[in-house]
Amino acid sequence: MAGRTSAAATDANLPRLRAFRLWSAVHTWTSLICTAFLLLLCLTGLPLIFHHELNHALGYEVEPPTMPAGTPHVSLDRIAAAALERRPGEVIQFVSFGRDEPDVAVVSVSKSINSDFESNKHIAVDLRTGTVLGEPKLNEGPIYFLLKLHVDMFLGLPGKLFLGAMGLLFMAAIVSGAVLYGPFMKKLPYGTVRRSRPRRIRWLDWHNLIGVTTLTWALVVGATGTINALDDLILKAWQAGQLAEMTAPYQGAPRPSVLSSLEAAVSTAKAAAPGMTPRIIAYPGTMFTSNNHYAVFMAGDTPLTARLLKPALIDAATGRLTDLRAMPWYVQTVFVAQPLHFGDYGGLPLKVIWAMLDVATIVVLGGGLYLWMARRRKGGMRASGRNEARAARAFFGATE
Repeated sequence: MAGRTSAAATDANLPRLRAFRLWSAVHTWTSLICTAFLLLLCLTGLPLIFHHELNHALGYEVEPPTMPAGTPHVSLDRIAAAALERRPGEVIQFVSFGRDEPDVAVVSVSKSINSDFESNKHIAVDLRTGTVLGEPKLNEGPIYFLLKLHVDMFLGLPGKLFLGAMGLLFMAAIVSGAVLYGPFMKKLPYGTVRRSRPRRIRWLDWHNLIGVTTLTWALVVGATGTINALDDLILKAWQAGQLAEMTAPYQGAPRPSVLSSLEAAVSTAKAAAPGMTPRIIAYPGTMFTSNNHYAVFMAGDTPLTARLLKPALIDAATGRLTDLRAMPWYVQTVFVAQPLHFGDYGGLPLKVIWAMLDVATIVVLGGGLYLWMARRRKGGMRASGRNEARAARAFFGATE
């Protein structure tokens, strides 16, 4: 009779045991595959959270002189002329306006209009005086090196897609870890660390505690990182879709030999999009526009709308507005994901919080690696059925 009861109990526990084995395998292998790369991303991402502050401290960005608040800006045509005087014989690709330095325009110039952006030189011009402040080294220095390592490991699109796949595995590891920890939480109060138990159990408790505490943040960073890894493909989709549609009437037309006023183009864009300010101006022939248009990317003035760009296409020969529309949702998703990935929404306090959570994630990753190695030393990756049953009971029934 006792044997029948025991067999019935075993049969009843089989679905739970199978579920435990499945989720445990998912958590173990997704974590193991992505841990080394996640550690790389966390370690390089930590200083990148403060990239603006570090670049200023290291002298890779320029500081505008102090002037009375409200000093008016000069014409953008004068800004463009000052940049070309600094680097004669080159052409302007982009003019950008930062949120952190509203009185500085960064003009990107190159040998030809379709040169790769990575080879561009950048010239900072004071918007109040039209004088060149210097050439910020945006494509040089230790922060740029860390950025390239973090974004694509110097492998271009294949590197981005590979890291994006690691981001997906990271999210799978987080979800499977939460599933395994959920039943465990029913038996032990939140924050419990069994200090009287062996070291491996204490490490497991700390690993679980820190992991579940940072779970939401880790999912956000993992998801935004995966989205960011697709930015090149998303840009190509926008170029082939909305941008091609907006510029279809000009298909095959040559680039104007003489461009209309840049200042007038921006004024036209501002009139068409009241309450918005320009963030980036793409010159005709660059990747963000056609051969015949200035593309003035307008943004709002709230923390969220400041990231959502709306391009105004201005005929570069006549200065006339030809189109203005919001970018597709998939492009806007990238614009929201990029700053959120580095905590660049709430100023320095949010960056400090992001850094603390980043360090916590490094501890979780290192702790998970230690637990796996300890398990290997104790008895190998393949536990006996008896040990699996005991572990399943710990998660789905009584605690150890």
